[in-house]
Amino acid sequence: MADSPRPVVFIHGLWLHASSWQRWVDRFQAAGYAPVAPGWPNEPSSVDAARATPDDVADVGIDEASDHFAEIAQQLGPDTVLVGHSFGGLIAEKLLGEGVGAGAVAIDPAQIKGVLPLPLAQLRAGLPALGNPANLHRAVSLTSSEFRFGFGNALEPDESDALYEQWTIPSPARPLFQAAAANFVMHSPAAVDTKRSPRGPLLLMSGTADHTVPDVVTRSTLKQYRDSMAVTELKQFEGRGHSLTIDHGWTDVADAVLDWLAAKGL
Repeated sequence: MADSPRPVVFIHGLWLHASSWQRWVDRFQAAGYAPVAPGWPNEPSSVDAARATPDDVADVGIDEASDHFAEIAQQLGPDTVLVGHSFGGLIAEKLLGEGVGAGAVAIDPAQIKGVLPLPLAQLRAGLPALGNPANLHRAVSLTSSEFRFGFGNALEPDESDALYEQWTIPSPARPLFQAAAANFVMHSPAAVDTKRSPRGPLLLMSGTADHTVPDVVTRSTLKQYRDSMAVTELKQFEGRGHSLTIDHGWTDVADAVLDWLAAKGL
């Protein structure tokens, strides 16, 4: 690693607050990095505040969020590593394809333009937002049962419910609509430059039991990079769901990211 700590930007996805990364921030800091976990545009600084003012984040789309995190990463410098989960993973991919960052890790990344599989479980997980077209301009919350299906399906119900109470916040529905329509829109915000070479290395990670971003979707995402000469790899976590960054097994995922970064000289 360089003499000065390498910056890392953690990017969360929908329905989780930025503070859900705090244990990762602590672990990466102990490993010698300089990590930050900023919220999405207009996201309040605490879970309670975010729940109290859902309209603050309403109508934020993929481009607005990507520009926000690009500015943060560029201020930290070209050595910055991007680590995203869910829609944060899509944003990490998008920014790396635009030349932002020295490398990226996309954990259970949301569906990018060009990915065709759409499993039934994924459709059901997106229904809380996609089920009502009027939600396009709204912030939407999950119920505990919706969270259990989309995030905590591989957990005991008590753990899923505890994570729901601790970390969930209302999130903009617009990114889900944008991703769902991506293959029908010429200039979709969910488009990623998967052919870019050279660029920093990219690691895709998936949980094989994920309902929100099923493993088949992540494997299809990997295939989108077949025309790039840059390093693009996949690591799968058997039996893990969409909660893998925050549940009892989060250290396995965090340590796998640290090991991969070290192996790539990042």
